[in-house]
Amino acid sequence: MKTIVKMVMVAILMCGVRDVAAKINVVTTTPDLAAIAREVGGDFVTVKAIARGNQDPHYVQAKPSFMRTMNQADLLIYTGLELEVGWLPLLIQGARNPKIGLGALGHLDASEGIQRLEIPDGKLDRSMGDVHPEGNPHYMLNPHNGLIVGQTIANRLSQLDPENATSYEKNLEVFQKELQAKIEIWEMRLHGLQGKKIVTYHKLWEYLIDWLRLEIMGQVENKPGIPPSPRHVAELVARMKAQDITLLLTSDYSDPKPAERVAQQAGAKLLVLPASVDGREGIETYADLFEAIVSQWVSGI
Repeated sequence: MKTIVKMVMVAILMCGVRDVAAKINVVTTTPDLAAIAREVGGDFVTVKAIARGNQDPHYVQAKPSFMRTMNQADLLIYTGLELEVGWLPLLIQGARNPKIGLGALGHLDASEGIQRLEIPDGKLDRSMGDVHPEGNPHYMLNPHNGLIVGQTIANRLSQLDPENATSYEKNLEVFQKELQAKIEIWEMRLHGLQGKKIVTYHKLWEYLIDWLRLEIMGQVENKPGIPPSPRHVAELVARMKAQDITLLLTSDYSDPKPAERVAQQAGAKLLVLPASVDGREGIETYADLFEAIVSQWVSGI
């Protein structure tokens, strides 16, 4: 009898140790959010992203394996502004995990506190293309917004795990200090670009362009997410030639052929940039992403 009691006590103690040592299981929709969550969470979290860095985050297949991953999550972090509207609700429903449901502490919209660009006016319909009624969702392409997202994640981790709140605050301080220092260096390296006119393939780069104080003269896609018409391409090429616009920007997960044709016809240089952490080999952190963007931009021009 004493042996059985002893075994039960040991089991209880072991369970207690596991509970204390257990890490917060974080699932994010994108690798950018995952990278920041790892830096802020440190040793107290495990993090997994659903989307890959080399795919368009608008179009992710709601696989059963993703539902199983989210079933085990303590915290779900997503971009919001309807970036994931086509697949995330299906995953949340299939996960059957009340900890990450809407309104739960484990449900975090990372767009909280972000100054949104391109909030449309008037009535919207699908004929207008991939228009987001709450604003352009690609805010992670401005590194200043990464500072805000880091704070948002740290606050929520501290709520979920108050015993380690001090560690999250310290990790956040290191993350923000290092990123801010790099932002100043990147801005110096790209000094002199202000006011330059460019063309982009998709409405992806607005936050990056806003940070760099450039001007987007037009897009190859005249309607977001819809292939351009021949008429639009011809008009765009004519405007590029007339205004001497010599740079066209696209992402490395977009089909390069339409942008290549426009650049060739307009006599412009096509700059294909990474748009996400893990989008290319060597881009493992959020700072790595902007180092790659800035370095390629400088060498490309």
